[in-house]
Amino acid sequence: MKWEDTMNMQILPAVVALSVMTTASAGWSDGHQGAMDVPKITATQVLDGLDAPWDMAFLPDGTMFFTERCDGLSVRMPDGAVNALYGMKDKEGFADAGSDLFCEGQAGMLGVVPDSDFENNRTLYVYSTSSKYHGDGCKTNFERCDGNIVMKFKVSDDLKSVSDRTDIVKDIQYKPFDSDQPFGGPGAHNGGRIRIGPDGYLWVTGGDRHRGICPQDGSLLCGKVLRIDGDGNAHSDNNPPEGFDKRIYTYGHRNVQGIDFRPSDGRAFTAEHGPWHNDEITALVNGGNAGWDPAQNTGGRGECPDQYCGYEPNQQEAVDPAIRAAYTPMSDTRFEDLMPASWNNNGFSQGTGSAAFLKGENWGIYEGRLAVGIMGISFGDTPEGSRIDLISLTPDGLGINGITRMPLGFSDRFRGLVMGPDNALYVATDSGTIYKVTAESMK
Repeated sequence: MKWEDTMNMQILPAVVALSVMTTASAGWSDGHQGAMDVPKITATQVLDGLDAPWDMAFLPDGTMFFTERCDGLSVRMPDGAVNALYGMKDKEGFADAGSDLFCEGQAGMLGVVPDSDFENNRTLYVYSTSSKYHGDGCKTNFERCDGNIVMKFKVSDDLKSVSDRTDIVKDIQYKPFDSDQPFGGPGAHNGGRIRIGPDGYLWVTGGDRHRGICPQDGSLLCGKVLRIDGDGNAHSDNNPPEGFDKRIYTYGHRNVQGIDFRPSDGRAFTAEHGPWHNDEITALVNGGNAGWDPAQNTGGRGECPDQYCGYEPNQQEAVDPAIRAAYTPMSDTRFEDLMPASWNNNGFSQGTGSAAFLKGENWGIYEGRLAVGIMGISFGDTPEGSRIDLISLTPDGLGINGITRMPLGFSDRFRGLVMGPDNALYVATDSGTIYKVTAESMK
C-alpha cells in the first residue's frame, strides 16, 4: 500500500448542471441576493493499492475503519498507520480471521459501521458473506441458502485487534451457483451497506440474489432493508405487512448498496442498481414496497430463465431500456403500497450504488444534497457514465430539484461514499483507492 497525499487535484469551481437557473438584476429566482456559493472541490488520495475497497466508517477523531471485499477489515489511524484487524478465510497479515468468511463474485466483506455508543461499548458491525449457516439449504439456486451475515465485534482500546465476534443476523440469502443471467455468477446482488440511523438503530440493506421470489416474499430477507438493534432484534416500530419478518423495514428491492439519512428530517433514502433500466433513489416509508418483482408468471409475464425475469425480455441482447422497464418495472405500479422513486436516472441503469448526504457549510450550495456514486455500467442503448452526482431532493422526497455532476476531474467506479467527521466526503473506488474529497466555501 502507498499512503496519503500521493495525488492532489484542485478543480476550479465549475458546475455541470442539468437544471437551468435564471437571474435578474434584483437577485436570484429563489430570493437570495448575490452570487451563489459554489465551493472549490479538491480530491486527495488517502489510501491506494487496496483490493476492492467497499466501505468506510469513522470515529470522531478521524479513525477510519474500512473493508476490502476479498481481504477483510482494517483501520486507518489518524496518523496514517493501518492495522489489519479481521481477515477473510486464509488471508494473512490480519490480527484474526474468520474461517467461514469468503469472497465470490460480488460477495465478500462489505459494509462496516460503529455503534452509536462506540465510545463506551467499543462495538463495531460488519456485513459479510459466510458459509457458517448454509446447512442443507444451498444445494441449488432455488433454495433458501442463508449466506450473508451481520457480525458485531469489540474493538480493542489500541485499535489493533477485534474480539467477541457475535453474528447478530445469520439469515440473509446468498446465491451459490451460476445462473442463466447477465452477471450470472454466484454471489450476485447482496446489498450489504449498513448504517446507524438517527434513532441509534442499525439499518441493513439487501439484494435479490437473482432469485425471482425474493423481493416480495416476507419470509426471506433478500431484497429487503432491515432496521434492528445491536443484538439483531427488530425495531418495535417496524411495520411490515402482516406475516412478514418483523426485522423488515421495507421490501421489494433489487440491490441496495446505498443508504443515508437526510440531515434536515432524518428520513432514510436508498440508492440501488436497476436492471438495464432505472437506477433509483427512493425515500423509504416504514412497511413500504419499492416495487421490484422479478418473479416469473406474474405481472403479465410467463416463464423466465432460471425463474428470474430481472433482465427480460431478451436479457443478453440490446433492448430499448423503456421496453425492459415496461416488462419488469423497478417500481411496479401494481402494488398499492409502492414507494415511488425520487429519481430514476433518466431511465438508465449505470450502476448507481452508494450514497451520502453532504454536511457542513463548506459545501456551499451543495450542502444537504445527496451525493451518489455511479459506477458507469453501459450496455445496449445505455451510455457509460462513471461519476458522482449531487442530487437536490424535494422536501417531500418524491422528486428532485436538479442534479449536478461533482467536478472531480477524473472518473472511476465509485463504490463507497461516506461523510467524515471533518465534513469531507470519503470515496472508495473499485480500482483500489480511497479519496478524501473536500469542499472550500468561496464566501
